[in-house]
Amino acid sequence: QVQLVESGGGLVQAGDSLRLSCAASGRDIRTYTMGWFRQAPGKEREFVAAIMWNGITKSYADSVKGRFTISRDNGKNTASLQMNSLKPEDTAVYYCAQPCNSPYRLGVPQRVYEYDCWGQGTPVTVSS
Repeated sequence: QVQLVESGGGLVQAGDSLRLSCAASGRDIRTYTMGWFRQAPGKEREFVAAIMWNGITKSYADSVKGRFTISRDNGKNTASLQMNSLKPEDTAVYYCAQPCNSPYRLGVPQRVYEYDCWGQGTPVTVSS
């Protein structure tokens, strides 16, 4: 299956920016939608953003619209999440994921159960 490795998390102050990266390896890397999720301690994993396999269609959670930007570079087998104007409520472990059982999927999945491959997560802590 596709292997995903996140990086770029850290401790920042409210209002700062971070750019998370996800490096992918394996078969059919470029045929899958890429999603970003986050999970705060003691809370359910929640959708953050996703970009369709074609690199055009994007979707964002209401809580991050206007602040986060998802992108992908299929040539480099990477995906990124640019996070601006970070807030304390953005504190969580961030995961990249792909619906590995659904190549060329139409539409942008936004539910945890719609994704099959997950990275190990990178923690982001935003202090006020």
